[in-house]
Amino acid sequence: MNLAKKNTQHQVLDPCLLGRPVHRLPVFAAQLKEDLAQAMRLNLNRRYWGSFQVDSVDFSRLGGNEPRARWLNFAAPAGDIAFSLERKVLLAVLNFRYGRSKSDGSLDDASVKVTATEDRLAVVLGQQLAGTLAGRIEANLPGPEKTDETSAGKPDDFHAEPGAQPPAGTWVISVTVSDHDTGDKPALVGRFSFALDKHLMASVLHGLSSERDNARRTGQARAPLATRLQVHLKGILVTKEVMLGNLFDLQLGDVIPISMHRADVLLDDSRLFTAAVSEHKGKICLTSFEDVE
Repeated sequence: MNLAKKNTQHQVLDPCLLGRPVHRLPVFAAQLKEDLAQAMRLNLNRRYWGSFQVDSVDFSRLGGNEPRARWLNFAAPAGDIAFSLERKVLLAVLNFRYGRSKSDGSLDDASVKVTATEDRLAVVLGQQLAGTLAGRIEANLPGPEKTDETSAGKPDDFHAEPGAQPPAGTWVISVTVSDHDTGDKPALVGRFSFALDKHLMASVLHGLSSERDNARRTGQARAPLATRLQVHLKGILVTKEVMLGNLFDLQLGDVIPISMHRADVLLDDSRLFTAAVSEHKGKICLTSFEDVE
């Protein structure tokens, strides 16, 4: 009997990501998509982006064989963000900014000379978009862990430097944008990308941890065990032994005489302490605890 071999592609697991909430990255992508769309709708930014809209935001890792691109590096207190913008999108933004005719996807970018104005605009757009990304990362972090080192900062705080192609394995966020207000020309579709260093990527994953995991890392989790372990104590204020016949003879309004002594304090069924019974603002309280020998 001949058995045909099947070439099955299996996903390769990165041992560095085991136990990390990588499966929740689409949640962050959806949040960032809304943040970017909102930032591009602001009056200050509409003079650049015009009618552009955000179509998708996706996470991926560089494989090392991607086409070369121009990258800018922005240093933030919490880490470095590399930014790359497709030139056809940059030229469309440039044309809209200065009232020129819009370009479409068929434009040969190589035929257009690179100008200093174009370079300055790339820096401005990179500052705005990298600031939005850093703000989303900071917003997701648990409150007690937000420090100056995790602060997103303002867009003007991001100083641009020419950057090299990120190495293979770097996490990249690809944002696809489109501009359908191109008249009779085809809709312009392009993308820009962010490459995150290991510190920022760790912050992204940490911000996606469940509330239970975050609570475990907060100050409550760092407190001594004795201050976090809750137990249920039961106080017995009084006990009275009566004959069974007398119990059956009780009528409405009868009074059972008792004398108040020290109360017993139990943990489950174990008698641990005795305590004095007192009154405070109309409430019965236990005080003066003594160990049971």
